[in-house]
Amino acid sequence: MTEVLDYDLGMDLVRATEAAALAAARWMGRGDKIAADGAAVEAMRYYLSRVDMDGVVVIGEGEKDEAPMLFIGEHIGNGHPPQVDIAVDPIDGTRLTALGLPGAIAVVAAAPRGALYGAPPGVFYMEKIAVGPAARDAIDITAPVTTNLENVARAIGRSVNELTVIILDRPRHEQIIREIRSAGARIKLISDGDVAGAIAAATPGTGVDVLFGIGGAPEAVVAATAIKALGGSIQCRLFPRNDAERSQAEASGADFQQVLSLDDLVHSNDVYFAATGITDGELLNGVHVLANGVASTSSIVIRGYTGTIRRVEAQHRPEKQERLFRQAAAQAAAGGAT
Repeated sequence: MTEVLDYDLGMDLVRATEAAALAAARWMGRGDKIAADGAAVEAMRYYLSRVDMDGVVVIGEGEKDEAPMLFIGEHIGNGHPPQVDIAVDPIDGTRLTALGLPGAIAVVAAAPRGALYGAPPGVFYMEKIAVGPAARDAIDITAPVTTNLENVARAIGRSVNELTVIILDRPRHEQIIREIRSAGARIKLISDGDVAGAIAAATPGTGVDVLFGIGGAPEAVVAATAIKALGGSIQCRLFPRNDAERSQAEASGADFQQVLSLDDLVHSNDVYFAATGITDGELLNGVHVLANGVASTSSIVIRGYTGTIRRVEAQHRPEKQERLFRQAAAQAAAGGAT
């Protein structure tokens, strides 16, 4: 798909991630990830509902009967062109936010309608490997870990023992971790934040060279939008957690041996990715409260078609946003626009 959107959505999307990050940050360290996620979802939806777009949420908070907002299939925006797929993760790292740990971000991605991959029913995880532009042609998810590390090192002009691999700290990764250490590479373990980890691996200058491991399928597609815009690469394979997931997915025609390339995950070059830090991390600074109640945010906005990467540092007055939310709630209660 080569469709190019006439309207640049980037700055509209980052306003939504800023709002979600500001709302989530109020719950930072309070131990309530459900409340943090709910606040972020409400704030993000408020801003997305006002964007000039005819959007459909293809990666979101779950099916309609389980999520009241930003559910899969929800129409978002004001209904005007362009027609786009929307992928949202109001908090990538709800646990990180609840515990005040680093690396939580708010994320939105957009692409022309039909451009984003949808995992088969019942499949929630993927095996992944992601790298930046210099090593984009050096990875093969079907090859051993050591082979991939050697090829990546060669592509970027380093030795394997100079590489840093980012991977989720999970029991399922014990064997991969042993192989990485045996090859001589360094490891950065993260407790959560699969999207941020993949993007860090694809972004030069972060100190991370490769992402390995098994993580969420929706997160893989969200990360792929940014990786495509950055010029990096990601490869994935569907990963069933148990026999029930395998049977359900195979009944719908899923192939667990198929290698999903970047182009399989995102079928268009005109993709948008916006993220705002909630807590400080490798990719972005988190929300910081300044004097007089002003809050600062750090964001990144990427457009794939032009290759433009914007870093957005902003200051906000949260009480003014709250006034907008109250006005919108009053309009909705009176039957007006939301």
